[in-house]
Amino acid sequence: MKKNVLVGVSGGIAAYKACDFVSTLSKKEYDIKVVLTENAARFVPPINFEALSHHKAEVSLFDETNEDPIAHINLARWADVFVLIPASADVIAKVVHGIADDLLTTTFLACTCHKIICPAMNVHMYENPVTQENLTKARSLGYQIIDPATGILACQDTGKGKLAPVPDIVQAVDDYFEASQSLRGKHVLISAGPTQEALDPVRYITNHSSGKQGYAIARAALACGADVTLVTGPTKLADIQGVTMIKVTSACDMFEAMKSQYDWADYVIMAAAVSDYRPEVVFDQKMKNKDENITFRFVKNPDILEYLGAHKTHQIICGFAMETENLDQNARHKLETKNCDMLIANNLFTKGAGFNTETNVVTLLTRKENIHLPKLTKEELGYKILEVLQNLEKEQKHVSSN
Repeated sequence: MKKNVLVGVSGGIAAYKACDFVSTLSKKEYDIKVVLTENAARFVPPINFEALSHHKAEVSLFDETNEDPIAHINLARWADVFVLIPASADVIAKVVHGIADDLLTTTFLACTCHKIICPAMNVHMYENPVTQENLTKARSLGYQIIDPATGILACQDTGKGKLAPVPDIVQAVDDYFEASQSLRGKHVLISAGPTQEALDPVRYITNHSSGKQGYAIARAALACGADVTLVTGPTKLADIQGVTMIKVTSACDMFEAMKSQYDWADYVIMAAAVSDYRPEVVFDQKMKNKDENITFRFVKNPDILEYLGAHKTHQIICGFAMETENLDQNARHKLETKNCDMLIANNLFTKGAGFNTETNVVTLLTRKENIHLPKLTKEELGYKILEVLQNLEKEQKHVSSN
């Protein structure tokens, strides 16, 4: 069965490369429809895309020749993936902030499918902090970004801003559809974010975790076709449509939620930063500022990862370890003592890793090896984690069958 690729073309000199993209896709098992902005239609006439896609290329929200009165909704329902190529700075700004003032942006906003954004613009426009902030927001929303290339631009400036090579973008589409089948029928249970331990009705102790890595893994698992449950501590992140969201506050809350979902899970990924201790006594009323010093006694929280490892039946378990020293040694010890199949380890002080970043620099530890990865976006790391977990499951099945 053919997959439906909706191509959105925005105004820019790289719009002509979208013709090559559509032409290449048309030779594969894809059905393609194209939506252009009015500015894009000035660079490439819609008839070119109609000849390549064998469908009418849509431009206007108010096209009297269009028999479909709500084209943006029906196009959004039709699409299995939306590829924005090229994506101008203007269109990127619009789609990440929910501005829908033409056919392309209204369709993008209505789409619930996977979205791939391929920026192309002048280097200074690309490097502008506003554009970079918008791309960061796009990633946080789960949109896949195909980074532009570096070279001599149409304006004769040199730098990053050229549309990524068309074969790379085609490969991204192929990879998405291949990945979208890899976890079909699997149940993935993920924890994310910090936990909060109350001191009184007003105050609590917590950590700096943003939850971004756990949410990125959840989006990747969903894109791979899995049934996904995300047990999340308090974060500022938006819920992920299509993921079962279980919101908790304390470590004990998270422990109970993970236990309740554990039996049905095939893959369990403990990405949350769980508090190790909680106050022994939680005050019923707000503490008054009357003493020079105050002392709290803390008690140990349940070790969720240790419990899951000890009660493992068929599950493949992945833990996380953030260290500040002796990374490989400490992480290897945790892998073995918690009975994990894989552990993701990073150092808080490594540039590009740590809390509240859009990237991560990690080592993947399995029983057999340590895999040192380069700096990746958290989304990219999510897919890599799932890929390795699937390979571990295959190895275990192979061993058990012999």
